[in-house]
Amino acid sequence: MAKPVRKSATKNPPILSHEFIIQNHADIVSCVAMIFVIGLLVPSTAPLASIFISLQHNVTEAGEIPFYTSGIKDWAAVFFYSLICIVIQAIIQEYVLDKISKKFHLSKSKLAVFNASGQLAFYYCICNIWGLNIIFTEKFLPNISNVWSDYPAAMSFMMKLFLITQISYALHEIPELYFLRTKKEEYAPKTISALLTLVTIAVPYFMNFNRLLICLVFLHYVSEFFVHLMQVVQTLDKDDKFSKLGRFVSLSVMVATRITSIILATLTLWFGLSTSEPKELDIAAGYFNVPSIRLALLAGVIAVQLYFTCVVTHRELQAAKESSTPFVPVKPAKQQKQKAKKVKKNDDSDLPEVDQNTNKNLRSRTANKAK
Repeated sequence: MAKPVRKSATKNPPILSHEFIIQNHADIVSCVAMIFVIGLLVPSTAPLASIFISLQHNVTEAGEIPFYTSGIKDWAAVFFYSLICIVIQAIIQEYVLDKISKKFHLSKSKLAVFNASGQLAFYYCICNIWGLNIIFTEKFLPNISNVWSDYPAAMSFMMKLFLITQISYALHEIPELYFLRTKKEEYAPKTISALLTLVTIAVPYFMNFNRLLICLVFLHYVSEFFVHLMQVVQTLDKDDKFSKLGRFVSLSVMVATRITSIILATLTLWFGLSTSEPKELDIAAGYFNVPSIRLALLAGVIAVQLYFTCVVTHRELQAAKESSTPFVPVKPAKQQKQKAKKVKKNDDSDLPEVDQNTNKNLRSRTANKAK
């Protein structure tokens, strides 16, 4: 992730140009978000604006604790909260990460790693606290059977807001590629990664496997938080005092969370949900608890866990090779020739004058014979 461009005080780009949009994208997006907020205050536009701001598909009656299901209107909320994610990311960059990077005077390569990992570490930290609170509030721990009981169970307000935020964050990463001046060769892999994350979270969400989804997202974010936290520490640690310890901690947490995710997914999709009454697939009612879908989801979870494990393992092996290989600077050929000429001159200059004249005569004779 590249560093967002700060506003220049001396140069004002033309309005609505690419440079103007990139420099002022946070202000532009916040103005678009304010249009929906203002629309909520006007009686004529309030019903339309509420679809984007408030959570939809409430299945409870008035006066009761609200519970929600998933539906097509959730995409309106995903769009609005993706705008909020863009604004919050710009605020964190300008008021937190930029101030820290100024004090450490990082190089361009380290600055890019620091900004990308700093943003993700901050996001994963907030989501871990939020997700852990939901897990204990919904009593998924210590009663693990609550993860698969009462399918398809309605969601509480905090559960739905948490999952809508995850989908919105994955969606906001696509326009951020333009705002952060991503290189052309990096557009395709980063866009594919964002779309895969979006699909990985949205598919089980709209299939009402929300309780399992929250637990898997929480475990994934715990692992990714330590990975990016250690990358931030390594960029700021000039003496490499904590690099080995950081790698060991991040790898240990990664292995533990991946194994736990596979075990939890197997318990839920293979054993837990299979004990409920067998029913046919009913898309209108939101019932997807059939063997084929459960098996496909379980295979997808295992594939995702193995993929992230391979990515982290490859990165650590590559870092270990780079640290173990000594750096030998190669001198240019021109410098070597110049040094050789200087050595020859110094060799002649060290001799007495008589010997120097003798060497010159011998060189001139050999040159004439060669002609």
